[in-house]
Amino acid sequence: MKLLEQYRAACEVRRLAKRTIQTYSRWVEEFLRFHHNRTGQWIHPREMGEKEVEAFLTHLAVNRRLAESTQNQALGAILFLYRHVLEQPLGSLDAVRASKPKRLPTVLSKDEVRRLIAALPANASHRLIVELLYGTGMRISECCKIRVVDLDFDRGQIIIRGGKGNKDRVTMLPQSLEERLKGQVEFVRLRHEHDVEHGAGYAPVPTSLEHRRHSAARDLRWQFVFGSAVIRLDKETGRRIRWHAHPSAVDRTVNQASEFARINKRVTCHTLRHSFATHLLENGYDIRTVQDLLGHKNVETTMIYTHVMAKPGVGVRSPLDVASMTSIS
Repeated sequence: MKLLEQYRAACEVRRLAKRTIQTYSRWVEEFLRFHHNRTGQWIHPREMGEKEVEAFLTHLAVNRRLAESTQNQALGAILFLYRHVLEQPLGSLDAVRASKPKRLPTVLSKDEVRRLIAALPANASHRLIVELLYGTGMRISECCKIRVVDLDFDRGQIIIRGGKGNKDRVTMLPQSLEERLKGQVEFVRLRHEHDVEHGAGYAPVPTSLEHRRHSAARDLRWQFVFGSAVIRLDKETGRRIRWHAHPSAVDRTVNQASEFARINKRVTCHTLRHSFATHLLENGYDIRTVQDLLGHKNVETTMIYTHVMAKPGVGVRSPLDVASMTSIS
């Protein structure tokens, strides 16, 4: 078996997300190509070690000027290669690390959120997605992947499966969206029946579920709540599959709506997640609760929102305002 095939197989065994496997595989390819360009020959990673990994990471930071998070992603991919595929764990590394820019997240005011939502067509599925993003704090990738089985109307909860780090968690199901979500599920049911009648009706499901229940891929419960408008042929299985809505399409809708609403900020789907967290903290919810809802591994990640909600200098009058009470000559 070729190295990259072994690598992908090891990722699948450890249940890494499909997108993570693709990203990690690409970084391993770049690592090998980097040393091929340096030496003029292909070198098996078994013949390389800490020195070669350090050179690659330094190249990413110095020559390509990639962000810290991107460099960490590349490092994670290479560490996985040596630990789980080659079974040759690396020692300590001393590469030049990319600097992390200190940027605060963009947060909308509550009025801006209302204006953004009002700028979207009332009956559009993208509007419901946007309201869910703000109402739950989900990532757009998580929201698009919600399945019918994930909506628990009795408990008022939404199960988020395979979030960042391939972890599951639970968030609230906003009461104000309950009836519309039920309507969306009914739409999915009717469309699914139509798909089945015409030889389609499949959704991609985890391999482990497929092994346990071969019919799961065609079960209504495992259909996406926000399915794609088109059906695509899966070349591996021969099935006609309806995937989930694409996050980039929702992002474009959000960007257009923000321009229409005349919001003078760069607004993306992730901005709604930032706004969700900040508004909860401003409403008095504790940081640990917000951390759990967002699915953050470390509370330090959630702490960034306390800097956004804090208002430095409140209570202190600007000297210009004081001067304006008198004459400025």
